[in-house]
Order: sequence, then C-alpha cells, then structure tokens
Amino acid sequence: MTALPQGRTRRAALVTAICALAVTGATALTGCGGEDPDAGTNGVGKLPAAKIQARTRAAADGASAVRLSGTVVTSGRTYRLDMRLKSDGGTGSVTSEGGTFQLLRVGERLYLKADADFWTHADGSRGSAGKLDGKYVRVPQADPAYRKFSGFTDKDVLLDGLLTLHGALATAGRHEQAGTRTVRITGDKGAGGTLDVSLQGTPYPLRMVRAGDAGTLRFSDWNSDFTLTEPAPSETVDYGRQLPAS
Repeated sequence: MTALPQGRTRRAALVTAICALAVTGATALTGCGGEDPDAGTNGVGKLPAAKIQARTRAAADGASAVRLSGTVVTSGRTYRLDMRLKSDGGTGSVTSEGGTFQLLRVGERLYLKADADFWTHADGSRGSAGKLDGKYVRVPQADPAYRKFSGFTDKDVLLDGLLTLHGALATAGRHEQAGTRTVRITGDKGAGGTLDVSLQGTPYPLRMVRAGDAGTLRFSDWNSDFTLTEPAPSETVDYGRQLPAS
C-alpha cells in the first residue's frame, strides 16, 4: 500500500476532527459525509425556539381533535388525564387521589360518571351514592363543579394552559417520541418546562414536561375525529341546579 504524503495525512486527520466536532454539535458540514438532521423534515428544526413555539401553537389551535394523556399537578393535587378533545366537547377519564371518574361534554352539556365511593360524603355517609353508582350525572352550569370539570373537556382551555414554557426559550436538540422525530424547545434551560415538537408533517406538540414538576403530558391522534354521543336517559341522572354534596 502506498503511503500518503505527510501533508495529505495531516489534512485528512484535520478533516476527520472537524467532522467529529460537527456531529457532536448536531450540525452537518458539506463534505464531511454527515447527514443533515433536517433532511426529510418539515423544517421547523432550523428555526429559533420562539418561532418553533409559535408554529406548534398555531398547529395545535388549528387542529380539529387531539388526545391528551399524562399528569397535571395543580394546587397540590395530581390529576392523571386521558382525554379526547375537539371543538364541541370531549370525553375521557380523570384520576385523582385514588379515585377515577369519567367526563363527557357534548356542547354545553357536561356529564360526570363515577362509582358510589366518589359520591360518598366526607363523613362516610352514602346518601344518594348508591343511586349514582355508574350513572352519568348531569352537571348543572350553575354548580361550581361545572367550571372546574368542564375545563378538562375543553380543547382550547387545556392547550392554552398546558402548552406554556416559562423563561427564555432555547432549542435543545433532536429527539424522538413514539417513533416520530422531534425538536425540543425549553424554557429557562428546562426549569421552565420542555416541549417536543414533531419534525414530521405538521409541527404538532407531542410531549410537554411542565415547569416545576407540574406534570408530563403526551399529545397524539391530532385531527383524528371521534363521535360524542349523549348518554341514554336510562343511564342519566339530572339533579337540576346543583350536584349532591360529596
């Protein structure tokens, strides 16, 4: 084998070192043989963090439907959510402090479905709990619970409240969520939350880690329509203007 001249050897070593640095920095340089991390993507990975955030918020706002799952910590209480949402309502489950209840909103009509334990009074008395076990209870709009629970079924309210990063925005490299390539943006170097945005197709948000250990959420089934159906009268209990105390 013919030996390379010393000058060519040094140049080759220098090119190798530069390419290694380029790969480490997730940057492809022409002639290094590395792959462009944005090849075949929607291109948002090339944008500054603030523009990525604006693009993903616009995509989320414009979507007709989404599935949201994960945890939200608020006022010292942890809620585990698994909700499917669209513009005219939503449905799914909420678990908090060991109890799980189902929510269904069709237009302005909100229903809550839970077992008898959910309706048991704080003093242990069961009252109407047996009658409400497994029934869809209509939540009156005048009841304070309506505003609290309807927020879990409102796509715009939930996304506005949850897709928020705090502090200075920055990008934090390429990642992957459920097989989809993403670019991650952060607030305050991660202390203000992190958001993974799809690099494939529409730049939808796919995973959110909220600031202050306030929960982790995943977003999927963007624009996948689903049917919201009112429960049958035989499955429904209507208390009029106020829910029973529980």
